[in-house]
Amino acid sequence: MAKKRYAQVGLGGRSEMFYTAIVEEYTAHAELAAVCDRNPGRVRRCQVVLAEAGVEARGYDDAGFEQMIAECRPDVVIITTMDATHDHYICRAMELGCDVITEKPMTIDAERCRRILETQRRTGRQCRVTFNYRYSPPRTQIKDLLMSGIIGDIVSVDFQWMLDTSHGADYFRRWHRNKANSGGLMVHKSTHHFDLVNWWLSSIPVSVYAEGQRRFYTPQTAERYGLTHRGERCLTCTESGRCPFALDLREHPLLTSLYLDNEQYDGYFRDRCVFSPDIDIEDSMHLVVQYAGGARMTYSLHAFMPWEGYQVVFNGTKGRLEHKCQESVYINGDGRVPGELQSEGTWTRIYPHFASGCTVDLWMGEGGHGGGDPVMLDDLFLPNPPADPYLRAADQRAGACSILTGVAANLSMHTGRAVEIATLLPELAWPDYPPMPTATDPLSVPVSP
Repeated sequence: MAKKRYAQVGLGGRSEMFYTAIVEEYTAHAELAAVCDRNPGRVRRCQVVLAEAGVEARGYDDAGFEQMIAECRPDVVIITTMDATHDHYICRAMELGCDVITEKPMTIDAERCRRILETQRRTGRQCRVTFNYRYSPPRTQIKDLLMSGIIGDIVSVDFQWMLDTSHGADYFRRWHRNKANSGGLMVHKSTHHFDLVNWWLSSIPVSVYAEGQRRFYTPQTAERYGLTHRGERCLTCTESGRCPFALDLREHPLLTSLYLDNEQYDGYFRDRCVFSPDIDIEDSMHLVVQYAGGARMTYSLHAFMPWEGYQVVFNGTKGRLEHKCQESVYINGDGRVPGELQSEGTWTRIYPHFASGCTVDLWMGEGGHGGGDPVMLDDLFLPNPPADPYLRAADQRAGACSILTGVAANLSMHTGRAVEIATLLPELAWPDYPPMPTATDPLSVPVSP
């Protein structure tokens, strides 16, 4: 069988997982033909990294994207660019005859989402969205438990997500800090969480009411820390020696090689002040979401907590499932692997009606995003991945349903009113557009008393 040819556009922090997987673990099935980025310094850096692995990939700048496809003829284009540009590359790649793998979020608003759905429908090309949280063993186990019917039909979900003062702060340093780039945390970050709930419940959102504000990453908080002479960025800020949020890019070789060494080409600062008045995203949000199956979710996200992770509770007609997951810290943290689950802080408990509660023996895995990344990469790059009873592979429909909760939340925060999802994107109800696949068959459930 001929190797599948790949090209990748966007060579920032999230890109390396994909191109290194192709040239290391999946060389028997996959070939990286070309890489592309708006920053020529990052293109050259990537080519050096690939050359060290014995791979020669052609390099292109942003203006050469279509030339790359014409000359290298990839079967699949991997898109790991800034969120606001995903729709451009997704649609153009499909129009030029390529399938697409895109990082989440698929895009940042309803109009861009509509363009992707229409292009996919017209071209018939495949669009995969990389929701690695689905593949993390403890999260897959939650799906298994819900599919078993052990707590009956789900009536409500209570979901709290905490970003700590290391990882959470990072969103306020980077391009994510502006909604025009990222859609805000409700789209960029929470699309992971909304997709999990859509998938866990085998349902889609119907309406969203949201409230949110920026309460912590503000100039006023900086003043409370006594940081009165802040600069635009940490590297040149006179307060960096006293600021608990200071990030010295020079102490992180990966960030140095990706960003600091290449600022001369695009002027992008990876270490901007987290207290800048130019930030327009929220750091504290609360939602109520109604689902097509009748369940209702309350959800919150805070980006300045002392620990990182989440707590989720499912209330069903036969009982209750509680799950807590502590994740490691990030850039300025204690050195643990980003996304590695901490087993001492991760557990799942079942409380059935009229019976004693029990703790579940956790499914655990190794690798990023709680062991989800390696499983997802197998699903993406193996020519014949194993059959998946959980239907974890996500296409453009799942991508759309995940972001629309966040898009509706942004609109609700702006208007103060609940937003009906159908008013944002009625195309999801096209008569000839297939519904999302759902996994609902009961499975065996390994539970320990």
